[in-house]
Amino acid sequence: MKITFYGHASLGIQIKDINILVDPFISPNEKASHIDINTLKADYILLTHAHQDHIADVEVIAKRTGAIVVSNFEIVTHYGELGIEGHPMNHGGKWDFEFGTVKYVNAIHTSSFPDGSYGGQPGGFVIEGEHKNIYIAGDTALTFDMKLIPLQTKLDLAILPIGDNFTMGIEDAILASDFVECDKVLGYHYDTFGYIEIDHEDAKRKFFEKDKDLMLLEIGEFIEL
Repeated sequence: MKITFYGHASLGIQIKDINILVDPFISPNEKASHIDINTLKADYILLTHAHQDHIADVEVIAKRTGAIVVSNFEIVTHYGELGIEGHPMNHGGKWDFEFGTVKYVNAIHTSSFPDGSYGGQPGGFVIEGEHKNIYIAGDTALTFDMKLIPLQTKLDLAILPIGDNFTMGIEDAILASDFVECDKVLGYHYDTFGYIEIDHEDAKRKFFEKDKDLMLLEIGEFIEL
């Protein structure tokens, strides 16, 4: 499983020959200006919620690649009306896709489209594929619901928002990693704009002091599990 960071909360996940994009907000992000969305491969696009900073490039990429949008019912319905194929889910539900199993789990946040229309309830994803299990938290506060995840799935990686203000900050993300019983963390949703800028070294140090590994990737950089 190869995971590429495209800035903010945007990820590329490659499982065997299947390419998945998560929350593609790339072209409006000045920090990701070196990423050409027209070169990105996508068989599936997973969306945690409907805010602009998570869906900006969905329509362009999906129409070019034919990718299937996977998200809550309201988001999938929205893109269906634009002629984009989708697979609707809701909290607690899971589905076996060709690349592995996806479960849509709870997140505490808000969700609306840029025009203010309802975007359903926000969520995160637990993905089990290629003998590796990851949790993509989406935009969320710390919640005890995270404790339910390791009761069913032993995680190899937790992808957690760490920018604070709109989501968890560093201290709550450390607690979240305890809740999901995963000490290997990829941080995201930080530095894109002023409200969520962080001190990288301080963040890594705080995780290290709790015997945890916080990875902060450069935009375009990847890891392999």
